[in-house]
Amino acid sequence: MIIFGTRGYLYQLAILTLVCGWCGNPAAHTLRKRVTKFTLFFVPLFPFSTSYATQCTFCGGEQRIPKEQAEQLLAQQAAAQGGNPFGQAPQGYAPGASGSAGPGQNPYQN
Repeated sequence: MIIFGTRGYLYQLAILTLVCGWCGNPAAHTLRKRVTKFTLFFVPLFPFSTSYATQCTFCGGEQRIPKEQAEQLLAQQAAAQGGNPFGQAPQGYAPGASGSAGPGQNPYQN
């Protein structure tokens, strides 16, 4: 007897401030990665499905996004944090000095 199936994993990649496409409010959004893995005897072996989504913390609206857009949002967050993976601003960091807001960013945040 062979026991096989799937199991889903949900990873929170970042928390971003974006303008929500559902409610229109500038609010925090969680960037999430969902990976579905094939399991054999309850041991996850390999991923066969990966998807990305953002979810508004204000209204709960969720929007699936392509992998390229998720990577772009992560790169923008890393650039805004000065490349610091811990989210703390390095000394001499001036918020809003990066220029104008790009697509998917909050234009009111400077």
